[in-house]
Order: sequence, then structure tokens, then C-alpha cells
Amino acid sequence: MYKKFLEMSNTHQNGNAERPLYEPKVLQDIDFDGSHCSTYNPEISHTNPGEGLLMRPLCRGDYDRGYIQLLSQLTTVGDIGQEEFDARYSSMEACLDSYYITVVEDTCTGQVIASGTLVKEQKFIHKCSARGRIEDIVVDNKYRGRQLGKLILDVLTIMSKKVGCYKVSLECKDKLVPFYSQFGYKKEDEQNYMCRRYSD
Repeated sequence: MYKKFLEMSNTHQNGNAERPLYEPKVLQDIDFDGSHCSTYNPEISHTNPGEGLLMRPLCRGDYDRGYIQLLSQLTTVGDIGQEEFDARYSSMEACLDSYYITVVEDTCTGQVIASGTLVKEQKFIHKCSARGRIEDIVVDNKYRGRQLGKLILDVLTIMSKKVGCYKVSLECKDKLVPFYSQFGYKKEDEQNYMCRRYSD
């Protein structure tokens, strides 16, 4: 299934709709077995996330596969039309090696049913290294309990190191600290997350 996606993305079938946001090889080549990943029962991975499911980079055509509706299960999204989606997609695509939005598609329904984002922030510190931030992990209500959120977090964490980040972080509510601690994330001493919000 993943091989078919790679072939399709390499030939850019359907114009730009199936061109991935980032190079699929980055996802394909992560060392899932050799990394300190979670335990999965039943066993799943980035190349085999479950029967009929495909993990891959976000594509422009995912607007029609319910990507925006999926994000609305996480937070406020707003009324985003195709033109606005395309403009934002193009601006992310232009920031080479910065946005790694990874989705899971149910190939039976053609819908995007899970997603997570790794943002690679370029730095001058640490010898011009980069910091990774994991954001917007969401699994469709109907697919929860299938370990997909855990899988996306594992994959993006491994990917952050592969793409050259010296550290990776995420934000979470206090009640979720024990969950993320399972993945090796720790609250750093004397560090406070502060925010100035301009909209909900």
C-alpha cells in the first residue's frame, strides 16, 4: 500500500493534488524497530498502521479527504475553503525541510482519520541546529483505541532526530503529563510554558 503511494507521489498523478508536503522517504526510512518505541498490541508500525490504513505525508488533495474536519475534533479551525487551504499548503511547502505533517488515511473510505505535525525550527544555536515541536495530534473519534495517536507520536519523535533536531518538545495539559512521560518526554526544571493568546 505504501509502495503504491510512493509510486503515485513520484509521478505526481492528478497534478499537484498527490504531491506530498515532505519527501516520503523521510518517513519510509525511519528506524522504527531500532528506536525506543512504545509497545504495541497488536503490533503496528509506520509502514503497517493497521488493516486498510496508510501512514504518509499530508497531500494537497487531503482537503477533499476530510483533513480540516479531522482537525476540528481537536480545536477551533474555522471555515476554511479550498483556496485558503491551498494558499497555506503552498506557504508550508515553500519552507523546505520545516513542516512534517503526517496523516493516516483509511484507504477503504478515502478519508484522513489521524494526523500529527512535526515543525522543525531552524536555529543558530547548537551549531546551526534545529528544534523540533510536535503539535496537533488528533485521531478521529471512530478510530480511537487503535493505538494511532501513540504511533504518530512515536513516529514524529523518531523523525525529529532523523531530520537533525537537537531536541523535540510538545505542550500538554497537566493530566496528560503521565501519558507523554511514557515516550521519554520530561518536564524540564525551572521551565515554564507561557502564552499570549490573540484568539481562541
